Amino acid sequence: MNYPRSQSFDPGFVRANMMGPNSMKLLEELSGSLSLQPGMRVLDLACGKGLTSILLAQEFGVSVFATDLWISATENYDRFLRMNLEDRIIPIHAEAHDLPYAENYFDAAVCVDAYQYFGADPAFLDEHLARLVKPGGQIGVAVPGFLQEYGENIPADLQPYIKPEYNFHSCGWWNDLWSSSKLVKITSCRSLDCCKEAWSDWLACDNEYAVADREMIKAEGGMYFNIVGITAERV
Repeated sequence: MNYPRSQSFDPGFVRANMMGPNSMKLLEELSGSLSLQPGMRVLDLACGKGLTSILLAQEFGVSVFATDLWISATENYDRFLRMNLEDRIIPIHAEAHDLPYAENYFDAAVCVDAYQYFGADPAFLDEHLARLVKPGGQIGVAVPGFLQEYGENIPADLQPYIKPEYNFHSCGWWNDLWSSSKLVKITSCRSLDCCKEAWSDWLACDNEYAVADREMIKAEGGMYFNIVGITAERV
């Protein structure tokens, strides 16, 4: 699969700011199940160093609220300023359970390679995320997971690397979780084709965490991992 939007950015810049599997490619593929229009107000939850926010602003012409806990708003603002996107991206420092936004505020919300850390809680979607999106708005999430469901019985090959609290699950598990929501209607739940490529991009970085993940991917051997993409409409 080609990723023309993601590949329009300088590869060195992307590698320097990745914090996991290539989030730009994950979002670009996920966006095929969304309808993002210029001028929309979009929440980018757990945006990390803002790669997904940059792609949203530059490629889709939306206004982005780039929200993260671990990367400071000042650091992200400096990055957006260097990209000449300071008028389209608002950097916010906030925790996912304490988001400082009005209900029904966003036209869309996305979360790439982070939702598994807080969104596996059945209450999170309705209590903390969906209510921020206006009725008829869109939600899109991409999370690392498994091709099939293992629950707490992580395959032996992966047990040194993946803990149950990482919340790696299958498409079916996430579909069931979101189906219980009273505020959203699922529009797609599928495996993203870019899984191997996104991981390969990450492993090519000299980031210490990427280097550490190389042994995990070697042990995984292409047998278990998946990237789950979920989109939904706010009802």
